[in-house]
Amino acid sequence: MGAAVETIEARGTEVPRAERIPPRTAPPKGGVGCRQPTCLGTCGASLSRSVCLNRGAFKTMDLNRVINLLEETDKDDLEEKQLNSVKKLVQCYQNGLPLRDLAQIFKILNLCAEKIENQPHFIESAFNILKLCGLPFLKKKVSDEITYAEDTANSIALLGELMKIPNSELRIQICKCIIDFYHAEPPKKHITGYQQANSSYKIKMAEVSGLAKTMVESLTLLENQLVEKLWVLKALQHLSTSEVNCTLMLKAQAAREICAHLNDPDPSGQLLFRSSEILWNLLEKSPKEETIQQLSNLECLLALKEVFKNLFMRGFSHYDRQLRNDILVITTIIAQNPGTPMIECGFTRDLILFATFTEVKSQNPLVKGLKLSNSYEDFELKKLLFNIIVILCKDLPTIQLLIDGKVILALFTYVKKPEKHKIMEWSAAQYEELQLHAIATLSSVAPFLTEEYMLCQGNARVLAFLEWCESEDSFFSHGNSFHGTGGRANKFAQMRYSLRLLRAMVYTEDETINNDLCEKGTIQQLIGVFKNTISKSNDKEEAIVLEIQSDILLILSGLCEHHIPRKEIFGTEGVDIILHVMKTDPTKLRTGLGYNVLLLSTLDSIWCCILGCYPLEDYFLEKEGIFLLLDLLALNQKKFCNLILGIMVEFCDNPKTTAHVNAWRGKKDQTAASLLIKLWRKEEKELGVKRDKHGMIIDTKKPLFTSFQEEQKIMPLPANCPTLAVMDVAENIRAKIYAVLGKLDFENLPGLSAEDFVTLCIIHRYLDFKIGEIWNEICEEIKLEKLRPVNTDKKILEAITTASENIGKMVASLQSEMIESQAHQDVQNEQKVYTKIQATHKQRELANKSWENFLARTSNAKTLKKAKRLQEKAIESSRYSKPPPNAIFHRTDIKGLNTTVPSGRVVTVESTPARLLGGPLADTDIALKKLPIRGGALQKVKAVKTVNESKKSVPT
Repeated sequence: MGAAVETIEARGTEVPRAERIPPRTAPPKGGVGCRQPTCLGTCGASLSRSVCLNRGAFKTMDLNRVINLLEETDKDDLEEKQLNSVKKLVQCYQNGLPLRDLAQIFKILNLCAEKIENQPHFIESAFNILKLCGLPFLKKKVSDEITYAEDTANSIALLGELMKIPNSELRIQICKCIIDFYHAEPPKKHITGYQQANSSYKIKMAEVSGLAKTMVESLTLLENQLVEKLWVLKALQHLSTSEVNCTLMLKAQAAREICAHLNDPDPSGQLLFRSSEILWNLLEKSPKEETIQQLSNLECLLALKEVFKNLFMRGFSHYDRQLRNDILVITTIIAQNPGTPMIECGFTRDLILFATFTEVKSQNPLVKGLKLSNSYEDFELKKLLFNIIVILCKDLPTIQLLIDGKVILALFTYVKKPEKHKIMEWSAAQYEELQLHAIATLSSVAPFLTEEYMLCQGNARVLAFLEWCESEDSFFSHGNSFHGTGGRANKFAQMRYSLRLLRAMVYTEDETINNDLCEKGTIQQLIGVFKNTISKSNDKEEAIVLEIQSDILLILSGLCEHHIPRKEIFGTEGVDIILHVMKTDPTKLRTGLGYNVLLLSTLDSIWCCILGCYPLEDYFLEKEGIFLLLDLLALNQKKFCNLILGIMVEFCDNPKTTAHVNAWRGKKDQTAASLLIKLWRKEEKELGVKRDKHGMIIDTKKPLFTSFQEEQKIMPLPANCPTLAVMDVAENIRAKIYAVLGKLDFENLPGLSAEDFVTLCIIHRYLDFKIGEIWNEICEEIKLEKLRPVNTDKKILEAITTASENIGKMVASLQSEMIESQAHQDVQNEQKVYTKIQATHKQRELANKSWENFLARTSNAKTLKKAKRLQEKAIESSRYSKPPPNAIFHRTDIKGLNTTVPSGRVVTVESTPARLLGGPLADTDIALKKLPIRGGALQKVKAVKTVNESKKSVPT
């Protein structure tokens, strides 16, 4: 126990099991602590005959005869015969006990135990049989363990009952037998036809038998018998390694019984060691709440207090310090129970003194001359004392003791930068861990002690320490501890816990503290720290940097909320860091590093630091902050939607906001109004609101009813209790969507589909529907309370409910008209598409026919002539029958032109390709050019021969 105790976190984490280290002082030989030959097996059923060992085999022995002999009482020389028969039995089973004989052997043991009171000679016989129980249990068949399980369990249960016999030797031997269950050894000789039972068989049967409970009950018989008591504790120490046994021990009040006698005199030190080990096992392996409840009484706490004080003041060995720490951990677990009388027994005052005496000088005689070393055990002790202070401060009566003990002052001695060239009682790594632990403890304790915090100038100390964390001073942190995670070779761990402390103090909402922070320039300092973390962060410290940034934004939110002057101090620099976070890549929200928390902190800071301050709102709008908010809303993450919509509702009070909202476009050109209506539909689907496939109202009496409201029956409630209809407004986002769309004007929303308009009809009437819903609840409550309103009130109630239902019918009718109109529009659009398709096909047919005519004219002269005649006839028919006087006649055709298409006097000539002319750099002497055979640019020829010359050159 003791050495490896990890500190319990201030937030109440589970306490890990301490490493067990046996006492340094060895017990005397043959006394407490010595072990007999181990045993390994369990019990079985009974048969009329058994066998005795003879050269590796069993020979027959009639156990029933021994039982009958022990039950006889008339004969004179009977005692000697009985003793001899038991002696033979013991000699017969020197190598182990067969499971099938176990029930009869234990019956013989019980008969011997009954005779001890009147015949003391049977003590030796019972003692010898008990020794046999430490030997292996033997089975002849594999199924023997199951077959004789019940008899074996009943036999082992007898061991606990035999503890009632007032004989020290027998009690010690019983304890040795139980201990040997957990240290199995093979049989000394192999017996033909038998094999050893499973090594865990005895342990399982001990659990079934309820042996642990009877052993705890036997402790009450051993009040003044130290040696026997120590053996029983040793047996219970082994039994308590099982969850089943621990549960049985609790039923016998083991935790209370053992803890109350922790401080009993014991020169060997075994009692405290064994008892603390058992308490540890009970806390770990049995129902923790029940164990703590048994220990949460004055008697147990007084015993723990005295033991801890003795070990703290007089324990100097390694083992004593470990045991001291284990006792403190057990105390810490007990202190978590709110009803524990820690103050009444004086333990709280002593623990506070021990936690602070090294930092705050005290004249108390308990700590006079005491000094902690830098050993690992004392270092763990210091952390455990910080731990228990965190737990104790949750009990309000403890607050005055913490004030008297100057706990805040003691903890603030660690909130400072390391001083160079100063002799310290702790190593650098130890001091760093204690420093972080002290600041974490302050975060839990200081909110309860605000006056002491201010008296110690807590704000100034923390801000100065934070400034050192941000500085470039050379400092190598070790980052080894739980609190130092992510802070190796930097000051991020110190910065993180300093900001946690500031956050805890700001959220006490104590105006004295918050005003003092603002006067000291905390807002500007924190904005500067945030900017520095952006530039200094890297992948390794990403998680801790995100946590630091989140805490900074939460602190700024707490300081600026409801204070316009502080929002003005927050200024545009603060808005810039908010915008920086909002531009984070959305894919990082799924990394699990803390981006979600940072974004939630950012949204909170928009609400608290920007809204209500018009210059900051305008700057936020100028920097496209509303676009960023809508981008986040379009991610459709439920944890952000409610907060973002709340911010949107407040921002829409600014007249400049509407233009920004309407100008926003999302994916596929989605508008803000379309996005909000889509969110409404999704919310109603999750809430189970009844709608048809087109999104129309089904139940006009209850158009907004959710599935939860339908399941819950209306019950009469007091006037100050909200009904289901009222609670529904706060529990979903429909009311906020209604408020945003209402401020954007329902009539002029861009980019909506027919489905959106159908849903918009419901949203537009949300308030009317909700009022009607509440009036329906009022009517139902009146009926349930069997009240009869007067005629006037009755008529008014009927008129209200009828009007509400009429609104539902009107909206349903309007939705039907919209759907029909949309269906008609869809048909018209479809018809237009079909018309366009027909025109396209007709144009293709005309083009194909024109092409066919063109081919016919080019391939058939008669067709061409016919086309020519038709053309000329068309031309003639288009002319005046009698030309006007003085008119000049121009021909439109060219005579003698042989073309296959109608021609005019205007001819379009395409430019000759550059590859034929040679480009702009080609030679311009056309007379000296000749077209090459292979194509390309014209090339200049050296000499040009005329035809006559060429003929002359031909030989005759």
